[in-house]
Amino acid sequence: MLALGAIALWATLASLGVALVHVPPFLLTGLALVIGSMPAWPLARQWRVPMSTLALGVYGLFGFHFLLFIALRHAPPVEANLVNYLWPLFIVVLAPLFLPGMKLRPVHIGAALAGFAGAALAILGGRGVSGGFAWGYLPALGSAFIWASYSLLTRRVAHFPTAVVGLFGLVSGVLALLCHAAFEAPVELSARDWGLIAATGLGPLGAAFFLWDAALKRGDARRIGILSYLTPLASTLLLVATSGRTLTLWIGLAAVLIVGAAIAGVRAR
Repeated sequence: MLALGAIALWATLASLGVALVHVPPFLLTGLALVIGSMPAWPLARQWRVPMSTLALGVYGLFGFHFLLFIALRHAPPVEANLVNYLWPLFIVVLAPLFLPGMKLRPVHIGAALAGFAGAALAILGGRGVSGGFAWGYLPALGSAFIWASYSLLTRRVAHFPTAVVGLFGLVSGVLALLCHAAFEAPVELSARDWGLIAATGLGPLGAAFFLWDAALKRGDARRIGILSYLTPLASTLLLVATSGRTLTLWIGLAAVLIVGAAIAGVRAR
């Protein structure tokens, strides 16, 4: 349930991003991460963790977004997003390497591949991919690996309270704001912009990270990775509902693949 909560919040990110498309990405991410960290500020006494743990958190939250933004600037956005969505597959196949005692069965690999196929249909919507190679695909692949490895490595470091994710978000948000100052032009934000940014911070770039950390501490990383493919499907369905777009056959096929993969992954022992 914790993982599904994070997935539900991440599904709102695309719709919020469409409403905030005029806001520079590093500015949006920096403000949202700082706002998302605020609920954990009263628990700052729990933030006493080794520097290696803090480095891991910044590696995950900041590194993921930094490479993703580079990818979106230097590769076709749809295809770069698809490459980025290899992270659930990476979580599944890398789990035995990062977590001793965990093994993969064919059902896990099959479900992960079916989930990725469904994600591809949801993201591409039946369109073909752009021909040729763009170097931006490499940072997209890197961002996928960072999020998968961060998610798994949180199980390898010394236990830390989930409230520490607030410290990860705060430091990562400040770094993103520094990137905004260095690489992006300044903009003025309206009251509506601030409201949507606050919603982004408290939801998909805030509470979702706390739920994700709690889920990984308590659940099976292989199953959580497969369930994560519900994110692009739910995100696409929400965009359809909020933008008046048509529900296509491709989305229906994506739903069958992803839901089927999730059921198979959850039932696997």
